[in-house]
Amino acid sequence: MTPLPFSIMTKPIGPRCNIDCKYCYYLEKEKLYPSEKKFRMSDEVLERYIEQTIAAALEAKMPEAHFAWQGGEPTMLGVDYFRKIVTFQKKHAPSDMPVSNALQTNGMLLDDAWGTFLAENGFLVGLSIDGPKPVHDKYRVDRAGRPTFDAVMRGLEILKANGVQHNALTTVHRANSAKGKEVYRFLKNLGFDHIQFIPIVERTGTSGLASAPQVDMDPTNKISAWSVAPRAYGKFLCDVFDAWYKADVGRVSVQFFDVQLGLWAGHPSSLCVFAETCGNSLALEHDGSLYACDHYVYPDYKLGNITQTPMKDMLWSDRQVEFGTDKQATLTAQCRACEFRFACNGGCPKHRFAKAKDGEAGHNYFCESYTAFFRHAGDRLQKMAWQLNNGMPPTGPAAKGDIL
Repeated sequence: MTPLPFSIMTKPIGPRCNIDCKYCYYLEKEKLYPSEKKFRMSDEVLERYIEQTIAAALEAKMPEAHFAWQGGEPTMLGVDYFRKIVTFQKKHAPSDMPVSNALQTNGMLLDDAWGTFLAENGFLVGLSIDGPKPVHDKYRVDRAGRPTFDAVMRGLEILKANGVQHNALTTVHRANSAKGKEVYRFLKNLGFDHIQFIPIVERTGTSGLASAPQVDMDPTNKISAWSVAPRAYGKFLCDVFDAWYKADVGRVSVQFFDVQLGLWAGHPSSLCVFAETCGNSLALEHDGSLYACDHYVYPDYKLGNITQTPMKDMLWSDRQVEFGTDKQATLTAQCRACEFRFACNGGCPKHRFAKAKDGEAGHNYFCESYTAFFRHAGDRLQKMAWQLNNGMPPTGPAAKGDIL
């Protein structure tokens, strides 16, 4: 197969974290390593991963080698660990191969040493924050059940004071789904000009780590108390879009809207969730194990280990290609006939545990959410897509004389 561009969410500390978010789906991954004590990627695995990633990026003719460091909470490894990362990258990257780094953090351990390092090395930092204090502290608590908002705000000030490029990652759940405009304005007022909204839906009563089939209609599966309801998530997206469209088009980047604008303009999806096929966004655990996707870190979806199998032999393997094409092959009849299929493509396979209108299994839980948004915002997305395709920057409310 022709090598294709890829991205890997890297877990150098595995699922270990200094807080205990009630909705976190990754903390349970400790069960994959029952005898593990440290959950720390060794220097040997770390250097091999960096070397193989750069080599694979070159083979796929990517413009840069990009590293996304996540957890758990990666800052628990300390600044010196990340200095080592930069040293390995400089050692293995050719002089004409740019290397970039992104770090996702809850921000609680950030201090001046971190701020200086992140700024000097050009890290992009994603800060996890769910909205104003009462909303954020509903589920994002430490291991003693104490709120974390104030510590996150201190971390944000460190990023600002040191000029570190940063954005917001905000989960949408039961506690904030009715506060779309409030959450958006709060994030905007904090100075965020790039925002990701991630809907939370977790099932209880599943079969644990044994397997996670792409279509799972086990009747014992229930939705957790913090999961966002489909109708509520749809309204959240509509409310945020209205506020964004009115004043912030071209000023604030909201990932969901950026992706949709590209799709409505006829371009391929820049996000795997809405792409026709997937399989190019993988996950690497601290021991070197490579998995098909960050949402599929289960034994059934382990591709191998980079200490035993070269990464390039797994990235573009027949098995991984099949994982990606299954997304398109398993659409329900309702999806295949939908007028908005071009903008959704059935959503993430991990969320396909609902039933279609005709009772067919494997329909996306968020279908109602996306459909409501497309009907609400479609005309405006179409207008901005026309502008984009005609060499004009997309704008908000139409001015007199606009040709649509």
